[in-house]
Formats: sequence, C-alpha cells, structure tokens
Amino acid sequence: MRSYHVDSGAGIDGLTVRQCEKPEPGPGQVVVAVRAAALSYRELLVLAGDYVLPVKPDVVPVAEGAGQVVAVGAGVGTVRVGDRVAANVFPSWQDGPFGVEHLAQLGGSLDGMLTEFALLDEHAVVPVPDHLSYVEAATLPCAALTAWNALTGDGGAGVRPGETVVTLGSGGVSLFALQLAKALGARVIATTSSPEKARRLRELGADAVIDYRKEPDWASRVRELTGGRGADRIVDVVGNLAQSLAAVKIAGQVACVGFVSADVPPLDPRLLFGSGAAVRPLAVGSRAQFAAMNRVLAEHAIHPVVDRVVAFDDAPAAFRHYASGAAFGKVVIAVGD
Repeated sequence: MRSYHVDSGAGIDGLTVRQCEKPEPGPGQVVVAVRAAALSYRELLVLAGDYVLPVKPDVVPVAEGAGQVVAVGAGVGTVRVGDRVAANVFPSWQDGPFGVEHLAQLGGSLDGMLTEFALLDEHAVVPVPDHLSYVEAATLPCAALTAWNALTGDGGAGVRPGETVVTLGSGGVSLFALQLAKALGARVIATTSSPEKARRLRELGADAVIDYRKEPDWASRVRELTGGRGADRIVDVVGNLAQSLAAVKIAGQVACVGFVSADVPPLDPRLLFGSGAAVRPLAVGSRAQFAAMNRVLAEHAIHPVVDRVVAFDDAPAAFRHYASGAAFGKVVIAVGD
C-alpha cells in the first residue's frame, strides 16, 4: 500500500509518498480501506511545526478520513467487514469531558488517514450516515464534530430553537456550524469577506450576513440585528475574542475553536467580566458526540460543503489550495475507489 509521510515543520514540500506493508489487525483492531481524507487547519499547523499537541516523527498526516472496513481482529464486536466508517480524531475519547488521557490523536502522535489502509482500534471508528458519500463522510471527524461540540457540548441543553448563533467566515467548522445550528432551530448570523461568499452563506440558510471588510466592527452590527441584546452563542474560529465578547449577550457563550493567526490582540479581562459570558475552548469531540451529530445529519439530510476533490497522487496540491485560503468548504483527497 501507499502512505504519505511527513515530519512536523517540514512544510508541504516535506510530504513524501512511499510503499508500506498493508497492516494486519490485532485483537480489537480493524483495517479500513481509506476512500477519502479531508484537510483542516490543524494539518497546516502540523506541517508548519506549530501544532500544540505532540507529533511523532515521520507521521502519516491528516486526522480526517472515511472508508470501508476490510479486516477485523479477534474480539471485534462493534463493526464488521464492509461497514462504512469515519475515524475519530482522538481515538480513546469515547464520552464525557476531554482530558490528558485522550491526547493521542490521528495525524499527530498517531498515524493518520492519508494512506490507502489505516489500522485503527474498533472503538476509534464511527458508522457514517447512509446518505453521505465517502468524500462527504471524510469531512466529519474534525470540522463537523468541532462545530457540533461548539453548539451542544457545553454541559447544558446546547443551542435551543429561536436562539441566535454567530459563525465567523466560511471555513469548514463555520459552514458546519451554520448548517447544524439551523437544523437545531437557531437563527444564524454569518460573517464573511465578499458578496459571493455572502450569497452562498445565505443559500446554506444564514438569516443575515455581515461583510466584515465593509463593517470591521461586526460585533456592533450583531447587536443591531439582535435588538441590542447580542447573540446567544458565537462560534469563534478566528481568535479575536474581544469582538466575540462584544457581540455575545450577557451570560451567553463563546465557543473558542481556535485561531487563524498569531497576530490577535490580547484579551482585556475587563471585557470578559463585563460580558458575563462563558468562553469555552474546545477540541473536536468524543465518539458519543460524533454518533449524536450523525443522527442529526441523517435526520435533516445535511450534506457537507466540499470545495474541491483532489487525487491521492496530487495530495500536495490539495494542501496548497487549502493553504491559499481560497476554498469555500472542505478540501478532500480521494484515496481509493
């Protein structure tokens, strides 16, 4: 079989593909014929040497992927040969809160999904909704599950019908947050940088769209659109928490998914106390959350937004396109038939 390999910090040019032995499953393990792998911002951090979690040398990169189970080891009882599955980014995180015991992650301290065959624990895979293709299913493990966690994983009831959710930009997490929030009955205000992206966000269900280039103080516009109250929840993928805290209602929630630049202003603690809001950093989600999200995806027949599908042999080109920032939705690498 063929697998891509890279060292953290080696950049896109450091990606190499080579022949490896096809894995054999041990007790409790399964072999998945990978059909598609999807890129997320964490992959760029791994290649740049900036990822916050450990990355082993010569890692098989990419945390997101989906495929078909082709072999099972002794004692496997949760999946069968022929099952269509997606991989859980943090394989040991089955349910409950995230902790240090769950830090091992695909495409980091563990080999990832940019390979023709992946060896995984049986509890590290999740059945995918029947209505999704492998290309679509590959986008779920990181981006979709992060969005789901941002909307529902606060220990309470999550987003309620009629509440207002703000999503930032048109990356994978934000687009999934828009689609899932609408499925949960929320009103969604999206921010973007161009009329064309605004049009597409409205087509996906956004109730209002703010062009942050024309209105850099988008938080004030959110206040206007909510009658001065502020949004119930902000899904912040940018890291400019000052703007999010200015846009959220008193005692609302800011789900801090990450940051797209190291050049973000420091947070004045007076803003945090003045807002009365909860700021919740989060990392993807558990296997139980994955299963719950899949039920909603199936119930509402939600299809992920895929910007481009690139062949396995051209994987570096997929990384370059994603790094350009030009994608609207997910960039996926087709691995097998």
